[in-house]
Amino acid sequence: MQFYRERLWPSPWAFVSTSLVIPASLLVFLPINFTVGVITAIILYGGCIVLLLSTSPRVSVTASHLVAGRARLPVALTGPAESFNGEDARIQRGQQLDSRAWLVIRGWIDPVVKIPNLDAADPAPYWLVSSRRPKALAAAVAEARTAGERPEVIEKT
Repeated sequence: MQFYRERLWPSPWAFVSTSLVIPASLLVFLPINFTVGVITAIILYGGCIVLLLSTSPRVSVTASHLVAGRARLPVALTGPAESFNGEDARIQRGQQLDSRAWLVIRGWIDPVVKIPNLDAADPAPYWLVSSRRPKALAAAVAEARTAGERPEVIEKT
């Protein structure tokens, strides 16, 4: 059962700022050859767009796992999640950040969710995950934790 799913797509300003590769490549290649300059500019911008889109991580919460990017954490090993917006989110990403934390943060997404990691064998004390819907992600983690506490199969003794 899936409680939450989100793809951390780049915001529009990321695509606009990436378009600066067009005049930069034109400045380099136009003196050599106009056609080569235009083609190179288009290819480089297209490559940047493909790179931005293909590296956008997924965040999901299922009944068994929290998945952020390539990492998976059993929901049973998570603590109560907290969501942060605005200045609080900036402080979580900066002054209060533990260097051991697992990070899936993107500069174009301001809100973050802090999810404690209760696994004693894991060196990361918590996960800090960007989300456009931080309250929904925190609620999904709480709901999955609650669902995981209810045994589906009763063992016979």
